[in-house]
Amino acid sequence: MRAVLTELTVPRYLLTAATRRMGLMLSLRDDVPEPALPAAPGWVRLRPELAGICGSDVGVARAKSSLVLSAFYAARRQILGHEIVAVTEEGERVVVDPIISCAHRGFPLCRSCDDGFPYVCERFDQPGVTGCQAPSVGFDAALGGGWGESLVAHRSQLHPVHDTPSRRAVLAEPASIALHAALHWKRRGDRAVVIGPGPIGLLVIAALRRLHPSLDITAVGPGRFSTTYAERAGADRTLPPGPRVVETLADLHGGRVIRPRLTKIPLLEQGVDVVFDCVGLPGTIDLALHLLRPTGMLVLVGAAGKQPVDWSLVWNRQLTVQGTVNFGPEPTLGGRHTMTQAVEWLADPSYPVDGLVTHVYGLPEWRTALQTAAAGPRASAVKVTLRPNPDLPLIS
Repeated sequence: MRAVLTELTVPRYLLTAATRRMGLMLSLRDDVPEPALPAAPGWVRLRPELAGICGSDVGVARAKSSLVLSAFYAARRQILGHEIVAVTEEGERVVVDPIISCAHRGFPLCRSCDDGFPYVCERFDQPGVTGCQAPSVGFDAALGGGWGESLVAHRSQLHPVHDTPSRRAVLAEPASIALHAALHWKRRGDRAVVIGPGPIGLLVIAALRRLHPSLDITAVGPGRFSTTYAERAGADRTLPPGPRVVETLADLHGGRVIRPRLTKIPLLEQGVDVVFDCVGLPGTIDLALHLLRPTGMLVLVGAAGKQPVDWSLVWNRQLTVQGTVNFGPEPTLGGRHTMTQAVEWLADPSYPVDGLVTHVYGLPEWRTALQTAAAGPRASAVKVTLRPNPDLPLIS
């Protein structure tokens, strides 16, 4: 079959990292073996209709993935693409929860799975019956991914989308990531900040607005491009990043600005209740810590990595720093699956995500697609997608 194949050899990885040339480990191939169905009940073959390009995919292409997390992503041959709307062999349109947990691998449930958290399964590195050496579909060629003409998934991973438009349906996985992140905050207060209005940040804003209609939401991101999309998603305002965010929010909400010695960013006393950092760089984490009121929460939604940050305010103001990854059964939703809720929202035309898919490319254009996704606002791009099977009609 035709697919964009990633070959994670050490020489190619080191060359990519050293030269900063994106995509040296990737190639479009017409001879990639079609993924085999695991020898267990419930597995089905899918043909992707659209597949999104995620920041983690760009990280793989740039050889910038976390070395610590490589323990869980052991596959040397990958077909990327875990944001997928696809068609089954029976013609049903579905979106895919990409996580492969104990139940899919044929193992007894680990403690995390048994406790209702399969999205942090403790056997992500063990293939089991699946042959998959990764936490999810889209990171091992054994099961395939959205950047190929075919992949396999378990029926329990599939969520029907019926006639939901393709450009909305393909957002089911990132919308679920965003909703799961938003649900970590049990509302204590009235003011939230979302740093980084890229695809995930915009979907966090949309989720917060649905969950908390009266919440005051400030987006922090550069340029008019960010402002347009953030306010369409539900933000009350968008501010450019930097120390001025503290002063502007103090003026808006009646807080006080305190200036430490020899630091660039002042402190916001009487600050905001929660910050969702959807970037995860030292500067954004530092800004978030300076914005939070005592006992506030920082939710780290952005990409994982080693970041030099002064964490003194976590102790001094008794802040909660909450990591978030993947999604699944949600206690806050009475055990309902995150993607079930996201699919329901996506089927509702009032859920403000129209226009987030800005680009659709065929597989032969994969390199341009990656470059566009990596450029983001500089290429007027939000969510960039690939269309592996052009014979499958896109639903509008």
